[in-house]
Amino acid sequence: MTDDGRDIETEIETETTAGEAAVESEAEARWAVAIVGAGVIGRIHAEAVRRHPKLRVGAVVDPDAVARRQLAGQIAQAEQGAAEAPPAEFATLPEALAAGGIGLVAVCVPTGLHAAAVTAALAAGVHVLVEKPIDVSLPEARRLTALAEEAARRGVLCSVISQHRFDPASAAVAAAVKSGQMGRITSAVASVAWWRGQEYYDSAQWRGTWALDGGGALMNQGVHTVDLLAWLLGRPVEVFAHAAMLAHEGIEVEDVAVATVRFASGALAVLHATTAAYPGLSVRLQVHGTTGSAVLHDDQLEYFHVARHGAGATGGPYGGAEPDNQASRVVPASEVRGNVKAADTFVVGHLRQYEDVVEAIQTGRPPAVTMRDGLLAVALVRAVYVSSTLGRPVDINALLAGDHDDVAITVASGGEREPGA
Repeated sequence: MTDDGRDIETEIETETTAGEAAVESEAEARWAVAIVGAGVIGRIHAEAVRRHPKLRVGAVVDPDAVARRQLAGQIAQAEQGAAEAPPAEFATLPEALAAGGIGLVAVCVPTGLHAAAVTAALAAGVHVLVEKPIDVSLPEARRLTALAEEAARRGVLCSVISQHRFDPASAAVAAAVKSGQMGRITSAVASVAWWRGQEYYDSAQWRGTWALDGGGALMNQGVHTVDLLAWLLGRPVEVFAHAAMLAHEGIEVEDVAVATVRFASGALAVLHATTAAYPGLSVRLQVHGTTGSAVLHDDQLEYFHVARHGAGATGGPYGGAEPDNQASRVVPASEVRGNVKAADTFVVGHLRQYEDVVEAIQTGRPPAVTMRDGLLAVALVRAVYVSSTLGRPVDINALLAGDHDDVAITVASGGEREPGA
């Protein structure tokens, strides 16, 4: 809404679509969100939506009647006394869209099912927030990005979940990079060292498949760290990588991936992702520049230091003139590594992105995370897989242009194990 109470959406000189009409309701009404996918991530989205004063869960969409009924029931119970009706239940998104009244679709199904949901929602003129990665296929991700950009010209928003960009620690590092406090960014080290037991992959047929998971440790578990890496260091231009499946059985994808990445700025990075690091450690991202360094550790700020807060004094040939950790000066105490994180941190992270999406819809600006951002993350992951398969560096621009769309990805497995392994 504008300061004088006018709705920005009504000023768009295009035919009002179903989704826009839902958003243009009375200021006091909450916009109805359709949660597509009633699994773990769908429940996180539902709780984030429920906490936003402008949103409500209007529909739960899932072919599994038990799952959608359970989630809809939980929401109805939590919302007892609310003016609106409890969430409607639908087996498919087209059914929910046909029923009308949906202002935003949250796509929370397995990655291989994203495309159909995003396509249907945008075709209906309904705003979309889709989980990352946007698709398992780079050509399909390109198509969805083009659809989203065409929809944006009609006033329909499409954003990609990258909730860690909104973490206070990540935001503080990004601000320091953008302002030049850290000088020229020279390098980064990103590691996702997690463990997933065999039972994790056995728990659902889609896990560990190219068709629905789109990849393994890097695409599924590491894609948010990939996104942060590109956000902080800029556009990647070349990747050289290895990927392997070493600790699990019955899956098609990698459980270990390592890569070196070169960026347009000249900066270099090391990328590591695994679900074979027992008992499961942490996510860590180090960013280094000529006048500062920062370390993000499990979404908190472990270390932050800039020379005289960006004045450029580096302490001589070996540095160290100002060795103190300045992390507590740039983020709240709860965001400094070692302090206890709230139990609902994951929900709050998603809520921050919903706040951005709502503001973008209200003001007509682009969302902070666009589909093109999501496309770049998928391209970087795909570059790792293609490089590992071909055994040579891969140019990101060529990849985005479709040069390697025909490469069938292979993942090394087995090998000789050390005694006792």
